[in-house]
Order: sequence, then C-alpha cells, then structure tokens
Amino acid sequence: MALVYIVEDDRNIREIETFALRNTGYEVMGFECAKDFYKEMENRKPDIILLDIMLPDEDGLEIVRKLRAIAGTRGIPVIMVTAKASEIDKVKGLDMGADDYMTKPFGVMELISRVKALLRRSSAGEEKSLHIGSVCLDIEKHSVTVDGVLCELTYKEYELLRLLMNRAGIVTSRDMILERVWGTDFEGESRTLDMHIKTLRRKLNGAGAMIKTIRNVGYMFAV
Repeated sequence: MALVYIVEDDRNIREIETFALRNTGYEVMGFECAKDFYKEMENRKPDIILLDIMLPDEDGLEIVRKLRAIAGTRGIPVIMVTAKASEIDKVKGLDMGADDYMTKPFGVMELISRVKALLRRSSAGEEKSLHIGSVCLDIEKHSVTVDGVLCELTYKEYELLRLLMNRAGIVTSRDMILERVWGTDFEGESRTLDMHIKTLRRKLNGAGAMIKTIRNVGYMFAV
C-alpha cells in the first residue's frame, strides 16, 4: 500500500483529497504546514507527495527545492496542487523539480489518475538494490546486509552509504555529501561527516575498508 503525504493548509481540500485517496486504497497522512510535514519526514518517507504552494509557514516551491537537494528525498514524486494557474507558475514548479502540476479546482478522478500514473512511473524506473562486493543495499526494504548478515544503520548512515555506492569508483566531495545527505542548509561542523564515516566503516566490518578517504577532497566507495 503506497503512502501519500498531503501538505495543504485548506482543511476542506485536504479532507477531500484524503477521503478520495483512502477510498482508492492508499495510506494517507495530511499536514497543514511545512513544519509538521518535515517532522514526520524524519520518521517515515512517503511514496508520493501532494504539495500546495501557498502554505502558512513556507512556500511549497522552496519545499520542493529542499526535497530535490537531499539524496534521501530526491526521488520521491511530487505533485503540486495549487490555485496558481498561470503558465509561468506551472513552469516554475516543474523547473524546481515537481513531477506534475494540478490547479484548483480539480476533479477527484483526475487526481487519483495522476497519482496512480506517477507512482507507476516512479516504481518502474527505480533501482531495487545496489550490490558491491559483500555489501547489498536493498532500496525497497531500506536495509543493508554484509555477507548476508543484516547491518543495523541509522537513517543518515544508510543515506551516506547509498550515496557512496551510487557513485562507486568516483570521489564524492565532502561538500556534496553534506549537501545531499544533510541538506543545503546544514550548518554543523564537517566533523559530523567524519564521525558518521567512522561509525559506518565499523558497522560494515571488513567491508568498511571499501570506503576510502581521499585526503583534502572527500570519500569514495571502492569497486
């Protein structure tokens, strides 16, 4: 069952969308502001997001930009659902990274059809797993095994490993890692990255040696 997040400050519209999607068989969670949405994203990632542009605490376009800047949320499909109907608003939303754009008022059947179509496209093009040496990262299960043994990783450790494995054999700079795993607004010391790398290597046991330090540049997952 796909999980849908609805970020919409208009309660009536949010309830209509929630009712229609639940009756279609989806699991749905609604949020009236960006703050609540971000909080829940820390606990669980959705399969698709319906996002209003004009929210009380943050512009929806800015939310899309942030989602696309982070590795862990970059691939989540986003449908902008907004009263802004001009062509320039639509182009701006799509350029920011939205996958689809619907204007209010809209038909419930059209909404369901677009959600289904976007979920189909998303699942068809998504890699199911990454295998390098003894390390297997299962994207669908959000799990990592080493020589078939489950490796318990935190969310950040998992996203860090996924980024490095996706770029195996290529040096990934410290700045890129901090941007894609921690976000463009991350203000912590880069020492945070070093600590995560150290812990990740330890948890991967012998396979941790595949994560190479490239002095003064960043890290690379060796192949």
